[in-house]
Amino acid sequence: MTKTLLTTIMIILGMAFALQLSSECAAQAKKEAATETKGKASFDVLKGRWLRPDGGYIIRIRSIDSSGKMEAGYFNPRPINVSKAEVTKEGGKMKVFVELRDTGYPGSVYTLTYDPKDDVLRGVYFQAALKQNFDVYFTRMK
Repeated sequence: MTKTLLTTIMIILGMAFALQLSSECAAQAKKEAATETKGKASFDVLKGRWLRPDGGYIIRIRSIDSSGKMEAGYFNPRPINVSKAEVTKEGGKMKVFVELRDTGYPGSVYTLTYDPKDDVLRGVYFQAALKQNFDVYFTRMK
């Protein structure tokens, strides 16, 4: 009788542990999904057309996936090939990286930070052909 009782208690404890573990895994998965959705939603604020007022250059951000990869275009005024475009979150700030590879743009790069207060992208443009950096900013086109 004691051995049967002990076996029954062990089975009940095992089931309770499995239920608790399952519940914790479900809660963690729900939390991760909510964080991913929140991160994507916060990136969505960058979608749209952005104008660099000192030359009429335009960055158009069409979409951003949950990993931060952007579908973006660059215009001067004609389309320039965007070889890489992504956004990351660093220290609570959204950092935008756009690399251009086309005639006259041999790996030129924008490294920008989104300023939500002023709704502006600010940062540095590395002009690869000249090997020079320029401070730049983009305003949202309405």
